[in-house]
Amino acid sequence: MICPCSTSRYRWLRTFCSWICLLAGCCSLPAAKAQELDKPLQNIDDEITAFAFLPDGRIVYAARRTFHTKLYDLQHDDIWMQEANGKKRRLLQGDKFNREKMTFSYAVDAFRVSASGHNIAAQLFATTITDDSSKPVDSSMMLLLEENGKEIRPGGTDSLIKDAGNASWLADNATLIYMTEAVKPRVLFSFQYTNIATGPAGHAFEGRTFLDGGYVPRANVAIAVERDHAQTGPPRLQRLELLAQDDQELATLESFAGGLIVSPSGKRVAYFLDKEVLEVRDLAAPNRVARLRVGFGVAQWSPDETRILLKRAPEKKSGDLVWIDVPELAAYSPAQEIPVTQPAARTILHALTFREFAISADGKFLGVIAPGKRNLLVFALPR
Repeated sequence: MICPCSTSRYRWLRTFCSWICLLAGCCSLPAAKAQELDKPLQNIDDEITAFAFLPDGRIVYAARRTFHTKLYDLQHDDIWMQEANGKKRRLLQGDKFNREKMTFSYAVDAFRVSASGHNIAAQLFATTITDDSSKPVDSSMMLLLEENGKEIRPGGTDSLIKDAGNASWLADNATLIYMTEAVKPRVLFSFQYTNIATGPAGHAFEGRTFLDGGYVPRANVAIAVERDHAQTGPPRLQRLELLAQDDQELATLESFAGGLIVSPSGKRVAYFLDKEVLEVRDLAAPNRVARLRVGFGVAQWSPDETRILLKRAPEKKSGDLVWIDVPELAAYSPAQEIPVTQPAARTILHALTFREFAISADGKFLGVIAPGKRNLLVFALPR
């Protein structure tokens, strides 16, 4: 079946038709070297702000909710769990989530789920007003929940961890490590722990500061880019054993612009050197690298680590999705100049733009949040 508007001369009508085709599966637009997917397997019709795939096929997601008080218009997102059979249940009703003597508004930015799938850390972007005369203060917080929606209170403390972000559950499924700002605003960070049973455990690698960090799945290891507090030295790539508090310096980087991602096996890492160049490095043989001119964006490894899916836009901005093939890495000495190649970027989903995306850990599914209403579409990825 061919959609009649696919031959329209008008750009706006072609764009509209693309969305109709994507949702209904009635047609596809020709695109050179593009990978088009069938119609979505699921469409969660809500104003989604963040989502994550669980290991067992469930999806945890947040939906935007607003309400009014006498003084303020507030946003308190709901948090939902969709089961593998399609049924959904609400874990958190946002308008009932409050803290005494604190007026705050929040949106859920991201989710971090333990390997067991039982514990969830929801990263919140919050705006807090402590009293009627104070100015609003923006910050990042982590809300800890069990899979049934019960709040987790580490060691009997609050379930809401203030000034916390970029978290990961360790292999015991009970210890959460997260980053907190050491130099504001969002310049340098330090690591801290908390444990469900014993509560806050203080700093990890105390006195040291980092530009960014990523975590090796199902392990107690982080790969982080360290920078001294005075910001006088170069960025250094470090392997951090989080429980043993051991570290190994892997490489001194020429520059660092963010976007660090660790491959699923923990054998490779990728990060942006600047707003154009993505560097891929072998963690077992750190002198083996490749540099790719792809443009800045948000990236995720494919489960087989042969490709990287890139959203060509910063976080929380809409951009198209492209596959980038990871080339063979080559060894270079510190004195050698590393060449920059420009790989072919293969678009998917008719080159439409999306605000958020994620690949499931098993590589079977791709989830995307469409701009505008922000419903969540889930597609089957070709094997």
